[in-house]
Amino acid sequence: MKKTAIWLMSVLMLCLMTATAFAANPAKIQKERTEIEELSTKALQNLYEKVPSAERVIENCYAYATLSNTGMKLGLFGDAHGRGVAVNNETGERVYMRMKEMGIGFGLGVKEYDLIFVIGTEEAWNSFISGDVKFASSAEAAASDGQAGGAIEGASISADGIWVYQMTKKGLALDASIKGTKIYADKNLNTYEE
Repeated sequence: MKKTAIWLMSVLMLCLMTATAFAANPAKIQKERTEIEELSTKALQNLYEKVPSAERVIENCYAYATLSNTGMKLGLFGDAHGRGVAVNNETGERVYMRMKEMGIGFGLGVKEYDLIFVIGTEEAWNSFISGDVKFASSAEAAASDGQAGGAIEGASISADGIWVYQMTKKGLALDASIKGTKIYADKNLNTYEE
């Protein structure tokens, strides 16, 4: 009887600890959201310093997203992960995002960079925040905006209705290599209500 009581207490304690670990921690969530907002502001400031015309593009596009990433390559295998926020200029909606990339190719080192996405349409927005976008790689230094026949200086077209700027420590990268990248909404940060 005593062994059964101890076993039941152990199971109960394990369940309580697990439930506590998975419960939303409002302070932690708010802290992470604040960090992401600060990273987003810095990414946009860096972009505007290097490509002043980007400020007008970001202000006038349907939506935009910023993702701050760390990529690492060791030998043949590489990995990148990041976090950020997508902002709908039309509705004011903010969606916190995550990024994961796996790659194969020779290299060694760690790279920190920001991706700033320009989202041109509601359809592209819905695809982006739902994680349905399949990214292609492109070496275009100035991609057509698809509407006025103009170009988005310094941006590469990455998917239908989506362009991307890649900012490294050295400045603007002329070709954002995001092929094989998965970007998706962060369930924990988006489901929590203040």
